[in-house]
Amino acid sequence: MARGFGRLRRDDLLRAACGVIAAQGFGHTRTADIARAAGVSQALLFYHFETREKMLAQALAYAAERDLAALERMEASGGSPPERLRALLALYSPGGRPTSWTLWIDARAESVRDADLEAICRETGLRWRRALRSVVDEGVGSGAFVCADPDGAVWRIIALVDGLAAQVTAHRRLLTRARLAELVRASAELELGLPRGALR
Repeated sequence: MARGFGRLRRDDLLRAACGVIAAQGFGHTRTADIARAAGVSQALLFYHFETREKMLAQALAYAAERDLAALERMEASGGSPPERLRALLALYSPGGRPTSWTLWIDARAESVRDADLEAICRETGLRWRRALRSVVDEGVGSGAFVCADPDGAVWRIIALVDGLAAQVTAHRRLLTRARLAELVRASAELELGLPRGALR
């Protein structure tokens, strides 16, 4: 029983919570569902998280940490501004697993009514925008990009990915991930004065 209180067990609980929330949504997720998915008792969940609301917020924070850790690895990998832009757009856009975007779309909807979720969504979104702005500024400074309004370009690119990601996640037959990636790359090329196909 003691092993259940360690750091590894907490991560296991949060990982299980993310999977349940992605499948059922924040509003329909019960502590019993998470306990069943994690193979533990509800008492253990409440030992770690005290309330259902705290558990849901910490599950989202855990998902954010994982996503931002991937972003930090990408930033540390180096490369030219166009190479880093391509990598960042690929990382931020929906990939093979729809679970992450399902979680974030639902979290954003719930954040209208939940201050803890709103804070996590806002801070995570700001971190992605700062990363993109850094790449854009570096590209403009080096002459790789031509952009008179970097701040506006960053907002428009992020908004496009967010909107298309919601379409891909909610309506999988309406738009493919490959088409989404093509549209995002084409828009970024226009925003940053790149030749057509430069980000392929």
